Amino acid sequence: MKPLVIKHILAAADMNRAVAFYRDVFELEPRLISDWWSELAFGDAIIALHGGHDGSPQPTSLSLQFESVIDAARRIEKAGGRILTFPSIRPGEPILLGQIRDSEGNEYFITESLTPPAS
Repeated sequence: MKPLVIKHILAAADMNRAVAFYRDVFELEPRLISDWWSELAFGDAIIALHGGHDGSPQPTSLSLQFESVIDAARRIEKAGGRILTFPSIRPGEPILLGQIRDSEGNEYFITESLTPPAS
């Protein structure tokens, strides 16, 4: 049996701030907003935010790839996120890799592919 949807759940200490962060920084589309559960989408991918977190650092398995990871890092920082590791070339891997902490304490990777797109 196939799942209907796959969601990546992140914690939120302040739901309004978290929704604004993902909507404004990554241009995700809000689909459901409430005090305890919100969902923002990019195509079929969904970031779900669960309220009630205390804002402490929380590692996640999320990774977001951008056309320009440097520009993404600047937007994240401007919106109240924190750059933990500024994007840099990853030895032996064709990516620029950085690590961030969002406005709610969730930590994850941001990347940019260094290989040209297949034509």
